[in-house]
Amino acid sequence: MSRMLFLNLPVKDLDASVKFFGRLGFEFNAEFTDETATAMVVNDQAMVMLLVEPKFREFLEGDIADTSKGTEALICISADSRDEVDELAGIAVAGGGSDYGTPADHGFMYGRAFRDLDGHVWEVMWMDPAVVPE
Repeated sequence: MSRMLFLNLPVKDLDASVKFFGRLGFEFNAEFTDETATAMVVNDQAMVMLLVEPKFREFLEGDIADTSKGTEALICISADSRDEVDELAGIAVAGGGSDYGTPADHGFMYGRAFRDLDGHVWEVMWMDPAVVPE
């Protein structure tokens, strides 16, 4: 059975986050967008809900993780090539994000990571299609 994935992330400035992720090529579903949240489309089965912190708090029992003191998750997206890994990470850093760690080159797999405007860690990974099982 195929399931959809909805990842919810708190953001301080929704407009800035939309611009940041828009530069990375993501689109947003207008049906699930208002002044407090937007649905960033990863694909037909996965969306990232970006919610301003007060809206995000409505769903919590406890506090929002302080990304300046720790990492709450490693969010990984795929790329079509090694060059695209570098391109996306470069766009993220140029758009106000920051590098996270060092590039990982395993020969058949290559990745880089960055922090977005709110400190969430995103990995961009390419894997040689010849080693991916069908």
